[in-house]
Amino acid sequence: MKGLWLENNQIQLRTNIPIPSPPQGEALVRVLCAGICNTDIELKRGYYPYIGILGHEFVGVVEQGPEYLVNQRVVGEINAVCRQCRFCRRGQPTHCENRTVLGIVNRNGAFADYLTLPIENLHPVPENIPTEVATFTEPLAAALEIQQQLRLSPDDRVLVVGDGKLGQLVAQTIALTGCELLVVGRHRDKLGNLEDRGIKTGLVDAVKDKTFDISVECTGNSEGFAIALRALRPRGTLVLKSTYAGNLSFDASSLVVDEITLIGSRCGSFQPALELLAQERVNVKPLIHARYPLTEGLAAFERAQGKGVLKVLLEID
Repeated sequence: MKGLWLENNQIQLRTNIPIPSPPQGEALVRVLCAGICNTDIELKRGYYPYIGILGHEFVGVVEQGPEYLVNQRVVGEINAVCRQCRFCRRGQPTHCENRTVLGIVNRNGAFADYLTLPIENLHPVPENIPTEVATFTEPLAAALEIQQQLRLSPDDRVLVVGDGKLGQLVAQTIALTGCELLVVGRHRDKLGNLEDRGIKTGLVDAVKDKTFDISVECTGNSEGFAIALRALRPRGTLVLKSTYAGNLSFDASSLVVDEITLIGSRCGSFQPALELLAQERVNVKPLIHARYPLTEGLAAFERAQGKGVLKVLLEID
């Protein structure tokens, strides 16, 4: 099969990769569509020493697996876990000590003709969700994880820093809580996607210091972190949604003096994300900037790293 292989910070299209044979408890999935996200780009830059096929946002069709799933479109949660370690026993499987992670840690990913995942990770896609829309299930679930970690109310003043792919999804999901929301970024056209949905936006200079209860940092750079931190009132909460390729430097004293709560936020549950997509309560179509066949995957990565580009999809089938 074909696949985009990462090794030594270089991506190459390989055409002779063996089709995986699913071990017991896993299914073989033929990939239909996959999305390039910032984590894929950061892996290429050295964020984590991964070797293998990239990609973790996907929709596919089950070719080998339980009868009720065969020939069904599915999306898949990316953490394959042991169910035996202390985190699994505590009901925190995304932190499993022995996990593999699709396209990120010791498990080949979705930028290929086929992948395997545990059957328990797979979720059928409702018929009314188009395949390209369903490709956003994983990042949308990650956006919704914030609301599993924090209770947001209409009384909260919330700032989202970043108008990129993740920032757009975070903003749309947080807006559903009815809180007082502001989203800031540097691109008028991207912010326009949110304004069309009635979400208040502004450029970064619209942020007033120490006025927000919660800041969500979605840029993955030190400047975005600084904006999100200085916006918080004392005893506010800073949520980090982005990974950082390099070291992040900041004045930790301000966290102590203002008693700031710092929360890392990563993966989320898929079912709530699928429900939002099926109900069309979020709109991901404006985020799709380009589509490429897998054979043009290297060009797709170049496009995905372009200034102002949102989601680039790989059409595998």
